[in-house]
Order: sequence, then structure tokens, then C-alpha cells
Amino acid sequence: MSVRNLVFAAGLALGAVPAWAQDAAPPSAAVPAIAVPQVEDEGLSGSVTDDSAWRDLGVAIPAFATNRDQPTPANAQGTGALGVELGRVIFNDLRNNGLFRPAGPDALPRPGYAQITAPSWSTWQGRSAEMLVHGYVRAESDGRLTVGCYLYDVALQQQLVREGWVVPAAEWRRAAHKCADLVYSRLSGESPFFDSRIAYIAETGPKDKRVKRLAIMDSDGANHRFITNGQSTALTPRYSPDYAKIAYVSYLNGNARMYVYDIGSGNQTLITQSSNPTFAPRWSPDGRWILYSMAAAGNTDIYRVSASGGTPQRLTDGPGIDVGGSYSPDGSRIVFESDRSGEQQCYVMDANGSNQRRISHFGGRCATPEWSPRGDQIAFTHIAGDLRVAVMSPAGGSLRHLTNSWQDEAPTWAPNGRIVQFFRTARGSGESSIWQVDLTGRNERRLATPVGASDPAWGPVLP
Repeated sequence: MSVRNLVFAAGLALGAVPAWAQDAAPPSAAVPAIAVPQVEDEGLSGSVTDDSAWRDLGVAIPAFATNRDQPTPANAQGTGALGVELGRVIFNDLRNNGLFRPAGPDALPRPGYAQITAPSWSTWQGRSAEMLVHGYVRAESDGRLTVGCYLYDVALQQQLVREGWVVPAAEWRRAAHKCADLVYSRLSGESPFFDSRIAYIAETGPKDKRVKRLAIMDSDGANHRFITNGQSTALTPRYSPDYAKIAYVSYLNGNARMYVYDIGSGNQTLITQSSNPTFAPRWSPDGRWILYSMAAAGNTDIYRVSASGGTPQRLTDGPGIDVGGSYSPDGSRIVFESDRSGEQQCYVMDANGSNQRRISHFGGRCATPEWSPRGDQIAFTHIAGDLRVAVMSPAGGSLRHLTNSWQDEAPTWAPNGRIVQFFRTARGSGESSIWQVDLTGRNERRLATPVGASDPAWGPVLP
């Protein structure tokens, strides 16, 4: 389903809560903007403990209320059951990002519909909740859902922010992710990332005969979908900056083809093809160019080609293997890996290929570098015995490991630059899986996929 079918309201639909529960204007057929009270951006206050504790809950997320329990295409059990699921998605989003330890709907009393705009403050104060997420879900006559999200400061008894969305029933999870993004941004002061998707390579079969397909899923692993059928080998996907397309490499009968897959239409455009090994496509921030690597005559160099196809331009031209390439957020520089010094190390060059210089001077090797969306760090695979995901400054300093396993590699950034995703290979079995870790290195989690998974690529926040 096209993401364009999702319609976000500019503010909360005022007709969503009965007139006797409103603290704003009367119901309206339109969805007007809402003025959000001006409050200080101080982040999450107070201490937050275990998410199952009744004392000091931190962020409480009870089930979403509903005005009338009605079956919907999203949940045959009705909007009441869907309200619980909405709360669970938000709870899991906020629990797994490394900043908050929330309490979810399965551990909390469920508010009534009227309480969404008029919380029972004593209920939450008695449980030491500092922040409260209230919401509702309502079935519309056209089959869509209206979902409202409110964030309250319990101590101040003040609404911090509210927003609403009208969504096709099948895309109810996007409304939950948008609510989690709203809460995350308001409390942390950082950009959102939950309403985004991940492309990766789905792997099945024995190690010596793997079937590799292109697949996509939501940021939490839901709504999984295979894009290719496995007749050819798919490798190294990357989203375009506007989320509309995915570039990837396909191998069939030894021939490499780089395609751009249009997510909305399902159409594919052939960008380059060659009998030479081709890999690692990467988009420029403006979406005009795609970097890739190609081996020819015993040498591997980095090229760029127009995103619509055309004649490639070679950016590196020296002995050795030059691989990868990730643009800085402003598009002025490219970080890549090369063995020109005798072993894999990371280098930076200007976008036109000039001014190439090595930045990794620590022990071990440096591979698969990717620039943070914030521009302040580069994530990479540090090979020093084991393979670990690490970060460094764009100048090569401040090396810091985020993982400490046997084989973690190919990091990709969340849209807000706070979470790094990668794939982990199990010792012995060779099975691969997708993991993510926050910048503290303390909060790891595995994303569930139906089959083995490698080469993740985190896309931008959905429009």
C-alpha cells in the first residue's frame, strides 16, 4: 500500500472526543490545527526505574480508549482491543530506545474515554507516574481510523503536546509510531525515528548456497514484506533520501545489475549493468547521485552515476580496493574504505573524488563506514580479532565500541542519528540476524525477522 494513502491531521481531530469531554472548540468535519501550550523543553524529569514497577513509573502508557467498541478491518475484535495494541506498540517503541523505561497497557488501569482530555490525576500520582500518554481510537464510517495522542506532565497536571491522525485501518501501526515519535521528541528534544522502515537482505538455505532476497519491514520488525523472489541474488540495499525508492544490486548468472526499486509503484529501473563485480550503492543526500563500487582489471574503484542512469564517473583511481562510500549529510564529502595502505582502513574524500585522506589510525582494520545523519560521527566495522560496531569522529578520533560480539558488521543509522543498526553472524551456524544498539552501547535488541537477515538499511522518517 502506498504511504501516500496515509493522511496525517495537522492537529487532533476535535470531533474525536464527546463535547462534554472537550477542552477545545466544538466538533468539526475538518481537522483543524491545535495550539500547543508553551512549556519548557527540559526533557524527562525525575528518576525512572524498571518498567514493571508500580513505584516511579516514569512514562505511563495505558491502553487507548474508544468511544464505541466497533469491529474494524484492523482488528475484528473491535476498537477496544485495538486500543490495547496501540498502547503496546508505543510502549515497545519507547522502551527499546535507551532513553526511557515506560510502563505499558498490560500493567496499567485503562482510562475511560472522557478521561483522555481530563485525566484522573490522583490515579497516576498514586503510582508515581511523571509523564502520562493518553490516547483514543475511533472507527469512522469510511473504514478509516481516527487516532488521538496526548502527553501530560502529571506533577504539573498540564498537557504538553497533542496530535491526531486519520489513517486507513491497515496502517494503524503508523499512528502508534507517530504517537511514540511525538512523545520521544517532546521529552528528549531529539528528532523522531519510529515511523520509518528498514530494508535488508533476507537469507535462507545452506551457507554455500544462500538465497538472498530484498525485503522491507517497519522499524520495529512488523509489516514484513519480500520485494524480490530469490531467483537472483540481492545485495546491499539503501533507501533514497525521500524514501520513495531503494537502490540495490542484483546478481544473475554472474552478471551484476544495479536497480532502483520504486516503493509506491513496484516498478524497477535498471541503473547500471556489468559482468564485473558491482556492490554497495549509496545515495547522495539530494537524491541525484548513487555511489557504487566496481571491480575491473584487478582493481576496485568507487563510481557515481545519476540516479536515473547514464554514464558513470570514476571517483577513485589508484591501486588497491576502494569500497563503499557514504556521503556526509551536506553532500560535500564521502567516507569510504580502501586497502591502499596494505589493509582495510577508512578514508574521506571530497564529493568529486579529490582530497583523499586516511582518517583511521588506530589498531586493527576499518570497514563499512557510514556517516551519521547528524554529521558528527561515522559508524563502521572495527576488525581487531572480532568484528565490532564502533563510532569515531569524521577526523578519525574518539574511537568507541558499541558492540562486543564475535561478528557484528555493516552499521546503518536511525534517521535521528541516535541508534545504530547492524547484522550479527552467529559463530558456527553462520546464521545472521539484525540488531540495533544506542550510542551508549548498553541497549541492544534483536529485530525479529522470519528468516536470516543481513545488510540492513534504515530509511528516513516516513512522510
